[in-house]
Amino acid sequence: MYKEKIIGVVVPAYNEEKLICQVINTIPNFVDYIVIVDDYSRDNTVTVVKKYQEKLNQRLVLICHEENKGVGGAITTGYKWCLDHSVDVSVVMAGDAQMDPSDMERLIDPVACEEVDYSKGNRLISGEAWNTIPRVRYLGNAMLSLLTKVASGYWHIADSQTGYTAASLKVLRTLPLDKIYPRYGMPNDMLVKLNIYNFRVRDVEIKPIYGIGEKSGIRPIRMIPRLSWLIFKLFLWRMVQKYIIRDFHPLIFFYTLSIFLLGIIFPVLSFRLIYYWVTIGHIPPINALASMMVLITGLQFLLFAMWFDMDYNRNLR
Repeated sequence: MYKEKIIGVVVPAYNEEKLICQVINTIPNFVDYIVIVDDYSRDNTVTVVKKYQEKLNQRLVLICHEENKGVGGAITTGYKWCLDHSVDVSVVMAGDAQMDPSDMERLIDPVACEEVDYSKGNRLISGEAWNTIPRVRYLGNAMLSLLTKVASGYWHIADSQTGYTAASLKVLRTLPLDKIYPRYGMPNDMLVKLNIYNFRVRDVEIKPIYGIGEKSGIRPIRMIPRLSWLIFKLFLWRMVQKYIIRDFHPLIFFYTLSIFLLGIIFPVLSFRLIYYWVTIGHIPPINALASMMVLITGLQFLLFAMWFDMDYNRNLR
């Protein structure tokens, strides 16, 4: 236990026979339950974990999926187990040993002390991040973090893709766990859902760990466009849920007008300018003025909407 709170660690694992031992051996002693969810591994992950299960008895729980459900699906399974067993703080750690167990106490402390409802690691705060994290991943993570700020409403949160998190029992009881996104976009989906229910979220600095033998199936070049589209859909869903259905805020009009002006009208006018420039050799001043007015107005609507959203969520820290 930690500060009289029951602590559970959910470890989603897929083909982690080489590193799962290191994860189990380094989990702090104050953790009451280690819930390893094998997501239909094709290697000897289950066999390795079962050997540890004989030593750790009831402290280590192994749950095996009969089909691959994705990392989000594995975490959801672990969350459900923690919910059923009234675990006060549920931590998520990857099975590839990329999360430093020495950071766990700082991660769970604000949740255990009931200062926040959900805490997450942030690798980008550290000065080591730029030199430790592969460049493509770092830049991709930074871009997705910016998009997630807009989509989730947690403007103070960065490193949206980290999976090192701690959730209170209240969070697990409130969120629709069966509707959590099952694949790699799960952290983004989780933040959006947390915001809709007005949960307090905090970033905690953690150490970035790479190059220890882990193998990632993620291809940033292909994943970033897919995740960007998912984040955009999550943004629209949050706008409807939070600012239309559950409450009403005029920022919905500002966002709508900005999307209309910048996403539809400005591209049409820009195409018209290019057409005139190619066909007659110059751009009529009135057309150039119209394009600039639409661009400036659209950006103003967008910035005001972001400002309103930031102010509305200022207490969720």
